[in-house]
Amino acid sequence: DGLFERFPVQEIYAYHTASALRPGELALNYGAMQAAADAFTLTITGKGGHGSRPENCNDPIVAAAYIITALQTLVSRNVSPLDSAVVSCGSIHSGDPLAQSVIPNSCQIVGTTRTFKPETRDLIEKRLKEVAESTAAAFGCTAVLDYDRKYPPLINSEEQAKAIADVGAELVGEENVKRNYPRATGGEDFAFMAGAVPGAYIRVGQGGAPAHNGYFDFNDEIIPLAASLLVKTLEKRFKDLAG
Repeated sequence: DGLFERFPVQEIYAYHTASALRPGELALNYGAMQAAADAFTLTITGKGGHGSRPENCNDPIVAAAYIITALQTLVSRNVSPLDSAVVSCGSIHSGDPLAQSVIPNSCQIVGTTRTFKPETRDLIEKRLKEVAESTAAAFGCTAVLDYDRKYPPLINSEEQAKAIADVGAELVGEENVKRNYPRATGGEDFAFMAGAVPGAYIRVGQGGAPAHNGYFDFNDEIIPLAASLLVKTLEKRFKDLAG
């Protein structure tokens, strides 16, 4: 939206609570922290009719079932085992549950993909379209893909990640800073900012139930550490950049 054109910054920092870490623990890595998060909708169109005469139909539900199964090979047979990706179908909808004898004209599949590399993101989108279209065609149906690129991958810049990790070590001790923490497949809107200028994203331990959970309760006791972490990182970077 032009934020950094209106208010130019040299680098940027953020943190996120982490229930998997104890209060007083910090975690990050010097590369990919979060995945690109995209959404897709597949619309499979066939020829509906009566369930008692399926030979007169091109059943989009059967085609969709085979497409969902085929999509499971996008990662296992297209992405290098040294890389990683996720393809998940979260919804399938077709027909009317009160019309049990009707084969509908169309079926919709909705899902999400997660990737870390631009080339893997391109590959998944390309192969998703190809596999869906080809599989649908085998059943006399068509498949149309609507692929929505929502969030890019969140990549920590090494210099900035090291800076905030070093400050964290001063605050909680090196033994409580995990500098090679596993990347996560969740999406994160801070990725847009860290993709525009160098930046770092760190996890601040809070314990308790996981986020996005009905039992989650933010731990107020971590606020002083989190605030100090940002303030002292900015102080350090101002001095570093001033030479």
